[in-house]
Amino acid sequence: MATTAPPPSTPNDLLGVTKTLDLLAPRWSVWVLMTISSQPLRYAEFKPRLPWLADGQLHPRLRHLTNAGVIERTEYAPRHVTYGLTSRGVALLPVFTVIAAWGDTYLEKDLVANESTGEMEPERIAPAQNIDDAVALLAPRHATPILWSLQARGTATAKTLATEAMPGYGLTAVYKPLERLVADGLVTSSGTGGYQLTAGGRALAPVFQAISAWATAPTVEADARRPRGWGAAPSQNRSGPWATTPTRLPAPAVPAAPTSRPALATTPPDGPAWQPGDLFSHQMPARPISPAGGPRR
Repeated sequence: MATTAPPPSTPNDLLGVTKTLDLLAPRWSVWVLMTISSQPLRYAEFKPRLPWLADGQLHPRLRHLTNAGVIERTEYAPRHVTYGLTSRGVALLPVFTVIAAWGDTYLEKDLVANESTGEMEPERIAPAQNIDDAVALLAPRHATPILWSLQARGTATAKTLATEAMPGYGLTAVYKPLERLVADGLVTSSGTGGYQLTAGGRALAPVFQAISAWATAPTVEADARRPRGWGAAPSQNRSGPWATTPTRLPAPAVPAAPTSRPALATTPPDGPAWQPGDLFSHQMPARPISPAGGPRR
Protein backbone atom coordinates (compact mmCIF):
# COMPACT_ATOMS: atom_id res chain seq x y z
CA MET A 1 0.00 0.00 0.00
CA ALA A 2 1.39 3.39 -0.88
CA THR A 3 1.96 5.66 2.08
CA THR A 4 1.67 9.41 2.22
CA ALA A 5 3.11 12.06 4.46
CA PRO A 6 2.13 11.70 8.13
CA PRO A 7 -0.92 13.63 9.27
CA PRO A 8 -0.41 17.02 10.91
CA SER A 9 0.50 16.62 14.56
CA THR A 10 -2.26 18.70 16.10
CA PRO A 11 -4.01 17.84 19.37
CA ASN A 12 -7.44 17.98 17.70
CA ASP A 13 -6.43 15.50 14.99
CA LEU A 14 -4.96 13.05 17.49
CA LEU A 15 -7.93 13.42 19.83
CA GLY A 16 -10.34 12.77 16.96
CA VAL A 17 -8.49 9.62 15.94
CA THR A 18 -8.33 8.19 19.45
CA LYS A 19 -12.02 8.93 20.10
CA THR A 20 -13.02 7.29 16.82
CA LEU A 21 -10.99 4.19 17.65
CA ASP A 22 -12.68 4.07 21.06
CA LEU A 23 -16.04 4.27 19.27
CA LEU A 24 -15.20 1.26 17.07
CA ALA A 25 -13.27 -0.79 19.63
CA PRO A 26 -16.17 -2.63 21.35
CA ARG A 27 -16.49 -6.05 19.75
CA TRP A 28 -19.12 -6.30 16.96
CA SER A 29 -19.47 -2.53 16.50
CA VAL A 30 -17.91 -2.73 13.03
CA TRP A 31 -20.14 -5.68 12.06
CA VAL A 32 -23.29 -3.84 13.19
CA LEU A 33 -22.42 -0.76 11.13
CA MET A 34 -21.58 -2.79 8.04
CA THR A 35 -24.75 -4.86 8.39
CA ILE A 36 -26.97 -1.77 8.05
CA SER A 37 -24.78 -0.13 5.41
CA SER A 38 -27.29 -0.85 2.63
CA GLN A 39 -30.62 -0.44 4.42
CA PRO A 40 -32.14 0.08 7.88
CA LEU A 41 -33.09 -3.07 9.77
CA ARG A 42 -35.47 -4.00 12.55
CA TYR A 43 -33.99 -5.51 15.70
CA ALA A 44 -35.02 -9.09 14.82
CA GLU A 45 -33.45 -8.78 11.37
CA PHE A 46 -29.93 -8.48 12.77
CA LYS A 47 -29.75 -12.03 14.12
CA PRO A 48 -29.84 -13.89 10.77
CA ARG A 49 -27.15 -11.54 9.46
CA LEU A 50 -24.93 -11.69 12.58
CA PRO A 51 -25.36 -15.28 13.82
CA TRP A 52 -22.18 -15.19 15.91
CA LEU A 53 -23.48 -12.28 17.96
CA ALA A 54 -24.41 -13.64 21.38
CA ASP A 55 -27.76 -12.81 22.94
CA GLY A 56 -27.53 -9.59 24.91
CA GLN A 57 -24.69 -8.12 22.83
CA LEU A 58 -26.72 -6.35 20.15
CA HIS A 59 -28.71 -3.96 22.35
CA PRO A 60 -25.66 -2.31 24.01
CA ARG A 61 -23.92 -1.99 20.64
CA LEU A 62 -26.94 -0.27 19.10
CA ARG A 63 -27.26 2.08 22.07
CA HIS A 64 -23.52 2.87 22.02
CA LEU A 65 -23.50 3.65 18.30
CA THR A 66 -26.78 5.55 18.45
CA ASN A 67 -25.50 7.77 21.26
CA ALA A 68 -22.38 8.39 19.17
CA GLY A 69 -24.52 9.70 16.31
CA VAL A 70 -23.62 7.10 13.67
CA ILE A 71 -26.82 5.05 13.99
CA GLU A 72 -30.36 6.44 14.05
CA ARG A 73 -33.22 4.69 15.81
CA THR A 74 -36.52 5.40 14.06
CA GLU A 75 -39.73 4.41 15.83
CA TYR A 76 -42.81 4.07 13.63
CA ALA A 77 -44.86 2.23 16.27
CA PRO A 78 -44.08 0.52 19.61
CA ARG A 79 -43.23 -2.72 17.80
CA HIS A 80 -41.92 -1.20 14.58
CA VAL A 81 -38.46 0.28 15.12
CA THR A 82 -35.64 0.38 12.59
CA TYR A 83 -31.93 1.11 12.91
CA GLY A 84 -30.03 2.75 10.07
CA LEU A 85 -26.94 4.84 9.48
CA THR A 86 -26.98 8.59 9.92
CA SER A 87 -25.00 10.72 7.48
CA ARG A 88 -22.07 10.45 9.92
CA GLY A 89 -22.36 6.68 9.81
CA VAL A 90 -22.45 6.64 6.02
CA ALA A 91 -19.35 8.84 5.89
CA LEU A 92 -17.54 6.30 8.10
CA LEU A 93 -17.85 3.48 5.55
CA PRO A 94 -15.05 4.70 3.22
CA VAL A 95 -12.82 4.93 6.30
CA PHE A 96 -13.55 1.23 6.83
CA THR A 97 -12.25 0.59 3.32
CA VAL A 98 -8.92 2.20 4.18
CA ILE A 99 -8.59 0.27 7.46
CA ALA A 100 -9.58 -3.03 5.83
CA ALA A 101 -6.98 -2.58 3.07
CA TRP A 102 -4.26 -1.94 5.66
CA GLY A 103 -5.28 -4.99 7.69
CA ASP A 104 -5.39 -7.21 4.62
CA THR A 105 -1.84 -6.19 3.73
CA TYR A 106 -0.09 -6.04 7.10
CA LEU A 107 -1.91 -8.31 9.56
CA GLU A 108 -0.57 -11.84 9.69
CA LYS A 109 -2.59 -14.65 8.13
CA ASP A 110 -2.46 -18.42 8.45
CA LEU A 111 -1.59 -20.49 5.40
CA VAL A 112 -4.40 -22.73 4.15
CA ALA A 113 -4.65 -25.17 1.25
CA ASN A 114 -6.32 -23.93 -1.90
CA GLU A 115 -9.24 -26.27 -2.61
CA SER A 116 -8.64 -26.09 -6.36
CA THR A 117 -4.85 -26.38 -6.58
CA GLY A 118 -3.94 -27.85 -3.21
CA GLU A 119 -1.21 -25.22 -2.84
CA MET A 120 -0.76 -23.33 0.42
CA GLU A 121 -1.77 -19.69 0.32
CA PRO A 122 -2.70 -16.99 2.84
CA GLU A 123 -6.12 -17.43 4.40
CA ARG A 124 -8.81 -15.08 3.18
CA ILE A 125 -9.90 -12.75 5.98
CA ALA A 126 -13.18 -10.88 5.65
CA PRO A 127 -12.87 -7.06 5.59
CA ALA A 128 -14.92 -6.72 8.79
CA GLN A 129 -12.44 -8.96 10.63
CA ASN A 130 -9.49 -7.01 9.21
CA ILE A 131 -11.05 -3.78 10.43
CA ASP A 132 -11.81 -5.17 13.89
CA ASP A 133 -8.32 -6.65 14.29
CA ALA A 134 -6.67 -3.42 13.15
CA VAL A 135 -8.73 -1.37 15.61
CA ALA A 136 -7.81 -3.82 18.37
CA LEU A 137 -4.13 -3.00 17.80
CA LEU A 138 -4.62 0.77 17.69
CA ALA A 139 -7.27 1.34 20.36
CA PRO A 140 -5.34 0.41 23.57
CA ARG A 141 -4.46 3.42 25.66
CA HIS A 142 -1.32 5.30 24.52
CA ALA A 143 -0.86 3.11 21.41
CA THR A 144 -2.00 5.68 18.86
CA PRO A 145 -0.24 8.68 20.53
CA ILE A 146 3.04 6.74 20.40
CA LEU A 147 2.51 5.77 16.77
CA TRP A 148 1.50 9.37 16.01
CA SER A 149 4.75 10.71 17.49
CA LEU A 150 6.85 8.20 15.56
CA GLN A 151 4.99 9.07 12.33
CA ALA A 152 6.16 12.66 12.77
CA ARG A 153 9.67 12.02 14.12
CA GLY A 154 10.80 8.89 12.34
CA THR A 155 12.95 7.79 15.30
CA ALA A 156 12.53 8.73 18.95
CA THR A 157 13.83 7.65 22.32
CA ALA A 158 11.61 6.24 25.03
CA LYS A 159 12.07 9.49 26.97
CA THR A 160 10.86 11.58 24.04
CA LEU A 161 7.88 9.31 23.47
CA ALA A 162 6.98 9.41 27.17
CA THR A 163 7.05 13.21 27.08
CA GLU A 164 5.05 13.63 23.87
CA ALA A 165 2.64 10.69 23.95
CA MET A 166 2.17 10.22 27.70
CA PRO A 167 2.47 13.63 29.39
CA GLY A 168 2.04 13.37 33.13
CA TYR A 169 3.38 9.82 33.28
CA GLY A 170 6.85 8.81 34.37
CA LEU A 171 9.44 7.47 31.96
CA THR A 172 8.96 3.86 33.04
CA ALA A 173 5.26 3.94 32.09
CA VAL A 174 6.07 4.16 28.37
CA TYR A 175 7.83 0.81 28.17
CA LYS A 176 4.75 -1.42 28.53
CA PRO A 177 2.80 0.12 25.60
CA LEU A 178 6.04 0.21 23.59
CA GLU A 179 6.62 -3.49 24.23
CA ARG A 180 3.07 -4.22 23.10
CA LEU A 181 3.54 -2.25 19.87
CA VAL A 182 6.82 -4.05 19.22
CA ALA A 183 5.13 -7.42 19.79
CA ASP A 184 2.31 -6.37 17.45
CA GLY A 185 4.85 -5.62 14.71
CA LEU A 186 4.14 -1.89 14.46
CA VAL A 187 7.29 -0.57 16.17
CA THR A 188 10.88 -1.80 16.25
CA SER A 189 14.03 -0.83 18.13
CA SER A 190 16.42 1.28 16.08
CA GLY A 191 19.43 -0.37 17.71
CA THR A 192 20.74 2.93 19.07
CA GLY A 193 18.43 3.32 22.02
CA GLY A 194 15.54 4.64 19.96
CA TYR A 195 12.35 3.33 18.39
CA GLN A 196 10.93 3.61 14.90
CA LEU A 197 7.97 2.35 12.92
CA THR A 198 8.00 -0.86 10.94
CA ALA A 199 6.70 -0.91 7.36
CA GLY A 200 3.26 -1.75 8.74
CA GLY A 201 3.47 1.10 11.22
CA ARG A 202 4.49 3.60 8.55
CA ALA A 203 1.64 2.41 6.33
CA LEU A 204 -0.83 3.55 9.01
CA ALA A 205 -0.44 7.15 7.79
CA PRO A 206 -3.42 6.99 5.37
CA VAL A 207 -5.46 5.18 8.04
CA PHE A 208 -4.87 8.00 10.52
CA GLN A 209 -5.55 10.59 7.83
CA ALA A 210 -8.88 9.01 6.86
CA ILE A 211 -10.00 8.69 10.49
CA SER A 212 -8.91 12.25 11.29
CA ALA A 213 -10.75 13.65 8.26
CA TRP A 214 -13.94 11.89 9.36
CA ALA A 215 -13.58 12.90 13.02
CA THR A 216 -12.97 16.58 12.29
CA ALA A 217 -15.56 16.94 9.50
CA PRO A 218 -18.43 19.29 10.40
CA THR A 219 -21.64 17.58 11.39
CA VAL A 220 -24.52 17.97 8.94
CA GLU A 221 -27.06 20.45 10.29
CA ALA A 222 -29.89 17.91 10.27
CA ASP A 223 -27.81 15.52 12.37
CA ALA A 224 -26.80 18.32 14.74
CA ARG A 225 -30.45 19.15 15.46
CA ARG A 226 -31.43 15.51 15.89
CA PRO A 227 -31.18 14.35 19.52
CA ARG A 228 -28.52 11.74 20.11
CA GLY A 229 -29.83 8.52 21.63
CA TRP A 230 -33.19 6.87 21.39
CA GLY A 231 -35.03 9.26 19.09
CA ALA A 232 -38.70 10.14 19.08
CA ALA A 233 -41.22 8.94 16.50
CA PRO A 234 -40.62 10.49 13.07
CA SER A 235 -43.08 12.55 11.11
CA GLN A 236 -45.32 10.30 9.05
CA ASN A 237 -45.35 12.92 6.28
CA ARG A 238 -41.80 12.06 5.22
CA SER A 239 -41.40 9.75 2.23
CA GLY A 240 -38.82 7.17 1.26
CA PRO A 241 -37.44 4.06 2.95
CA TRP A 242 -36.21 6.16 5.87
CA ALA A 243 -38.70 8.19 7.86
CA THR A 244 -35.90 10.64 8.59
CA THR A 245 -33.72 10.33 5.52
CA PRO A 246 -30.09 11.28 6.35
CA THR A 247 -27.98 13.51 4.15
CA ARG A 248 -25.18 11.54 2.50
CA LEU A 249 -21.78 13.12 3.14
CA PRO A 250 -19.08 13.01 0.45
CA ALA A 251 -16.61 10.20 1.09
CA PRO A 252 -12.94 10.99 1.81
CA ALA A 253 -10.44 9.89 -0.80
CA VAL A 254 -9.45 6.23 -0.50
CA PRO A 255 -5.82 5.21 -1.21
CA ALA A 256 -5.32 2.49 -3.81
CA ALA A 257 -5.74 -1.00 -2.40
CA PRO A 258 -2.85 -3.50 -2.70
CA THR A 259 -2.65 -5.40 -5.97
CA SER A 260 -2.62 -8.78 -4.23
CA ARG A 261 -6.43 -8.82 -4.12
CA PRO A 262 -9.26 -6.87 -5.75
CA ALA A 263 -9.93 -3.45 -4.29
CA LEU A 264 -12.87 -3.16 -1.97
CA ALA A 265 -15.82 -1.31 -3.40
CA THR A 266 -16.04 2.29 -2.28
CA THR A 267 -19.22 3.92 -1.13
CA PRO A 268 -21.13 5.67 -3.91
CA PRO A 269 -23.39 8.63 -3.05
CA ASP A 270 -26.54 6.52 -3.33
CA GLY A 271 -25.44 3.79 -0.96
CA PRO A 272 -22.59 1.53 0.20
CA ALA A 273 -21.40 -1.55 -1.62
CA TRP A 274 -20.43 -3.90 1.19
CA GLN A 275 -21.38 -7.48 0.38
CA PRO A 276 -22.40 -10.27 2.81
CA GLY A 277 -19.05 -11.96 2.22
CA ASP A 278 -17.29 -8.87 3.59
CA LEU A 279 -18.63 -9.63 7.06
CA PHE A 280 -17.43 -13.20 7.56
CA SER A 281 -14.66 -15.25 5.98
CA HIS A 282 -16.54 -18.53 6.35
CA GLN A 283 -20.11 -19.66 5.72
CA MET A 284 -22.51 -18.48 8.37
CA PRO A 285 -23.91 -21.19 10.65
CA ALA A 286 -27.50 -22.35 10.43
CA ARG A 287 -28.04 -21.10 13.98
CA PRO A 288 -26.03 -18.86 16.31
CA ILE A 289 -22.88 -20.33 17.82
CA SER A 290 -20.30 -18.96 20.22
CA PRO A 291 -17.18 -17.46 18.57
CA ALA A 292 -14.05 -19.58 18.88
CA GLY A 293 -11.54 -18.50 21.51
CA GLY A 294 -7.94 -17.60 20.89
CA PRO A 295 -5.73 -14.55 20.58
CA ARG A 296 -6.44 -11.76 18.17
CA ARG A 297 -4.31 -11.32 15.12
